[in-house]
Amino acid sequence: MTGGSLGIRSGSYGSLDKQLQNNNNGIVNNNGVLPIQSARKPSKMLKEKERLYHSICKFAGRKKVGMLLLCVISAAVFGWVLYVGKGEDPQEGITRQNISLNNSVVIRNPESLAQTEKQSYNVSLALPPPPPAFFLGYTLPPGHPCNIFTLPPPPADKKRTGPRPCPVCYLPVEEAIALMPKVPSFSPVLKNLTYIYEENLSRETEFGGSDFGGYPTVKQRSDSYDIRESMSVHCGFVKGSKPGRNTGYDMDEDDLHDMEQCHGVVVASAIFANFDEINQPRNISDYSRQTVCFYMFIDEETEAYLKNSGKLDSSKKIGIWRTVVIHNPPYKDGRRTGKIPKLLVHRMFPNARFSLWIDGKLELVVDPYQILERFLWRKNATFAISRHYKRFDVFLEAEANKVAGKYDNASIDFQVEFYKKEGLTPYSEAKLPITSDVPEGCVIIREHVPISNLFTCLWFNEVDRFTSRDQISFSTVRDHITEKTNWTINMFFDCERRNFVVQKYHKDVLEHMAPRIPVVALPPPLPPSLPPPALSNEPPVKPVDTVPVRPVRKIQPGRRRDRRPGSRRHRKVIPGNTDTDTS
Repeated sequence: MTGGSLGIRSGSYGSLDKQLQNNNNGIVNNNGVLPIQSARKPSKMLKEKERLYHSICKFAGRKKVGMLLLCVISAAVFGWVLYVGKGEDPQEGITRQNISLNNSVVIRNPESLAQTEKQSYNVSLALPPPPPAFFLGYTLPPGHPCNIFTLPPPPADKKRTGPRPCPVCYLPVEEAIALMPKVPSFSPVLKNLTYIYEENLSRETEFGGSDFGGYPTVKQRSDSYDIRESMSVHCGFVKGSKPGRNTGYDMDEDDLHDMEQCHGVVVASAIFANFDEINQPRNISDYSRQTVCFYMFIDEETEAYLKNSGKLDSSKKIGIWRTVVIHNPPYKDGRRTGKIPKLLVHRMFPNARFSLWIDGKLELVVDPYQILERFLWRKNATFAISRHYKRFDVFLEAEANKVAGKYDNASIDFQVEFYKKEGLTPYSEAKLPITSDVPEGCVIIREHVPISNLFTCLWFNEVDRFTSRDQISFSTVRDHITEKTNWTINMFFDCERRNFVVQKYHKDVLEHMAPRIPVVALPPPLPPSLPPPALSNEPPVKPVDTVPVRPVRKIQPGRRRDRRPGSRRHRKVIPGNTDTDTS
């Protein structure tokens, strides 16, 4: 039986009859008998297919057969597409998009991420997750007026040597709002910051502390300057689980709730002991009035004055300010209590991103978004404060505080000596690029990131431990942190600060400066009217002319020296410049 009778075509490896012939010639089993070759019988189905194919080709041409096959294939493909599309219909209604943050990190939907990982699993190892996105700053376009802006020279009038404002190049409010970062700035080293809560205070420490800020030991103070990725430090409010609730510096529950709703920008100020008048901000945009939280912290004494004067009602608002009354102040000194909202605003507004602190004696005259853009975002900084207009050295600042009687001299000396032992040195050009060791602390502009929050916590701890003069402790805390990180502070000119805030006088000074009400001199009474003259033949009496009395000029004592009798006044003669009378 040959391969032709089986209907099998010879392939690339030879025909079947040749393979059988080779097997018969060379393959013998162990017993010397050829192996039995099994031959397959021709299939009836194969014969019927051949007959059907020949019959179709007989009655139809090859072209028509090809068209028929093409139609059959097209119908099969169309049916398969309908079947697959029907299975995917339930998923068409769910659309997922990839979200891009700051053009640096792409957050993909879980399904596409799973499919990508499954496809790349057999190719290479899974890549590490991308780093988190941070605000990295920006630069204004070339040719922008603020890029070529320079401060004008100081005035030539030498008599005006005091502080004064200088021009600042702000962006329009709309542009500043558009440049607000969508993501937080980078916090070097420190990523997670928590705060110490002590229900039972231990007052047996080396020195310093309070029930509000705790009593950290010297070792705890040193450890707080060892910057790590996760830290827990003293930062006020140590007696309660939530700031403002049974911690000292207590606030009402509705106030705490409203403060937690601030998620953007906070402008904070404070007036204690009825020390200042409330100044209303000016030049504030409508967008800032709707989105910025303006909070004024007052004590019960100031609240009573405002209610009695009719300035405060049940709405708790005075103009743009939302007032918050403080109960149980932790310090007797109102100025020390004022350091709590000044330095710990991030603890009272846990959801806010940016804050602007201004002293109660200041009036804000520039929109907050313009200030943040100019001094934080454009500089890629998280903390900005103005330098003192006159003093740059801590030792000179301490002496000035003692001369002005700002605090007890012995306490100031103790604090300065303690810092000297830690390495404090007078300011010099060797500290550049640090431009000053003494800030003008009435304005603080900051972003609430872990490293800036740590700085204000440690700064407050120094105020709580030593004197309340925060200008003395500023540089020590700053230098400790910059030794371990590359974090910097934007210390701008004091004249730039005076551009966006106007300094007012304290209330006691205003009372002394108030003009006295002039006493109106009443005119002299009219002389009594004379009776009408009697009728007579005598001529009328001619009135006597009175000579006007010349007023006597009073000489104020001490204005001029009494000359001796017979003394003559000599005119001072300048050599080489004698006057000659030619008349």
